[in-house]
Amino acid sequence: MITVSEKAGEYIKALMEKEHHAPGTFVRVGVKGGGCSGLEYVMKFENTEEEGDQVFEDRGIKVVVQMKSLLYLYGTELDYSDGLNGKGLFFNNPNATRTCSCGESFAV
Repeated sequence: MITVSEKAGEYIKALMEKEHHAPGTFVRVGVKGGGCSGLEYVMKFENTEEEGDQVFEDRGIKVVVQMKSLLYLYGTELDYSDGLNGKGLFFNNPNATRTCSCGESFAV
């Protein structure tokens, strides 16, 4: 399961409205090789599901992930920070054993 914090849900809804995304648009999250820790997070808006996608909905936000990425992301929460250390969405991933300082890559 992938969850969405209250702040992240509010931010995503506002961003989708600001960017005029069509109804049915969802957040696709995933993992790819790269980054200073070995794996990088991927997040984008899409409106077409693929075969084998896993679908979760939390706080009115539909989150879609491919099964192979779910193995690395299971239990992850999408969160949002607007503090001094940066602004934006980030992943709280309980499976990560190491992360880089920017928070965009991780290892398991």
